[in-house]
Amino acid sequence: MSIPSIRFTEPVGPAGAPLVVLGPSLGTSTALWETVTPRLTPRFRVTAWDLPGHGASPAASDAFTVADLADAVADGARALGATRILYAGVSLGGATGLELVIRHPELVEAAAIVASGAQLGDPAAWHERAATVRAQSTSVLVTASAARWFAPGSVEREPVIAGRLLHALQDADDESYARCCEALAAYDVRGQLRGVSVPVLALWGEHDQVAPEQKADEIASGVHHGQAHRLAGVAHLPPAEDPTATAAALIDFFSDPTGRHTR
Repeated sequence: MSIPSIRFTEPVGPAGAPLVVLGPSLGTSTALWETVTPRLTPRFRVTAWDLPGHGASPAASDAFTVADLADAVADGARALGATRILYAGVSLGGATGLELVIRHPELVEAAAIVASGAQLGDPAAWHERAATVRAQSTSVLVTASAARWFAPGSVEREPVIAGRLLHALQDADDESYARCCEALAAYDVRGQLRGVSVPVLALWGEHDQVAPEQKADEIASGVHHGQAHRLAGVAHLPPAEDPTATAAALIDFFSDPTGRHTR
């Protein structure tokens, strides 16, 4: 295993403002956060990163774990000059966020874990998906992913970003996507949540079948300073489906990480 190479977008927002680092869902790119970022930049400096072989990041040359992704994010944030960051990530990006607060608590002021969990899916299913992608490419996943990613009405409400994300899935490097699946198969930090003292917000989508309410509650109740918050009318990609509500939840949390949120 080795720390993979990932690329960050050029930070935008006021110089000297707190740095927010945004993480992607498997198969997507930094486009996931494009409509949220302008809502954050009045108060924060914002950057986003791509998974290996997705978006602007180079293809993976070796196997890696979710913990390795967290190390890569920490290295990237420090390369931007950050000593403290606010973090938000979706699905695999959220899993990376949990590993980040476990492995680099001194770096993270607060973390929002969006549509994710301390463990995700069935390991055998992840290995099966990796084998499918290696044999048939990520294009074979588009129809099923669209159904899993978006709640009814989401694509019609945000057609441009939905289309861009499905194209990002098709354009992802097949081997890198497969390695991400294998990283998720091995990912399980449920036993480490009790050691997390960084404030954590678990955001879950009302229609999310991948990471439903129980996953968010497990995180919120497992860490020392945890909260869970429901986003109505969305499924697995809240930043693309309802950027206004997602941004509002992040702004509230990042402005007062130890405050109270209701489900």
